[in-house]
Amino acid sequence: MRAVRVVRFGGPEVVEVQDVPVPSPGANEVLVRVEAAGVAPWDPIIREGKSEVSGSAPLTLGSDLSGVVDWVGDAVKDFRVGDAVYGVTNPQFAGAQAEYAVCQAGMIAPRPRGLDALQAASAPVVAVTAWQMLFEYGDLKPGQSVLVVGAAGNVGAYAVQMAVAAGISVVAVARKKDEQMLRKLGASVVVDSDAADVARELPKVDAIADLVGGETLQKCVGALKENGKLITVVSDKEAGIGDIKPVFFYAEVTTDRLRKITEMFEEGKIHARVGSVVPLEEARRALEMVAGAPHEPGKIMLRVR
Repeated sequence: MRAVRVVRFGGPEVVEVQDVPVPSPGANEVLVRVEAAGVAPWDPIIREGKSEVSGSAPLTLGSDLSGVVDWVGDAVKDFRVGDAVYGVTNPQFAGAQAEYAVCQAGMIAPRPRGLDALQAASAPVVAVTAWQMLFEYGDLKPGQSVLVVGAAGNVGAYAVQMAVAAGISVVAVARKKDEQMLRKLGASVVVDSDAADVARELPKVDAIADLVGGETLQKCVGALKENGKLITVVSDKEAGIGDIKPVFFYAEVTTDRLRKITEMFEEGKIHARVGSVVPLEEARRALEMVAGAPHEPGKIMLRVR
């Protein structure tokens, strides 16, 4: 099979599309014939050997995928050969950018009705991240409010949609060019992150969902109500901002969480955002897009089949 491989840790030049054997699933795993796979900001981190969770080189990049179950491990009860699924491969966030991938059975779910393979594969990590920020770590309820820092990004756009669907008022902080898009998603207040007077334009909120960190977050923390929560995925090494201690987490993609995401897709509460689509054989070009090369807004994707 063809796979996007990191033959040794380093820069973009270490990425190669190679012929490798089809992997074999263990007892609690399934083999998925991959149709589409996501490309993400953590792929270069893994490529450079800086990931705290991924293994040693050589390895196959990629975590998010969608495809069809081709083989089922002996202990797997919830999936059958031929099932259309989506999700991630494993906690190491590796192995998806290939024609076949082994997935832990507890990290995939049936593909949402109405989504094609590219749309489904674009969602797992970013949508689950948004869900956890709002409802698990933020514990937000209808009638409350959230400020999303970096609202126009892939996670941010899901957070806006999910919050609006749950009856939570959204204050979106993003660049001016993204205001119209965020208004369409339902944000009640949109503030230009580049404006000098960001802080003055922000109403008080019950929680901040931070996807940017740094100076932009510093401008926004004053909007947090007393006893409000600041949830971030940017860094667990920040000591805090004044008296506010951020809650940092890594996304945990599970079948149960994916089923919640599926329900929201099928009810029309959220919509996938597929950006540039690149063939598997041109994976290095997709990784250059992640690093800043021009690309369409939304999740950068590999079309595998």
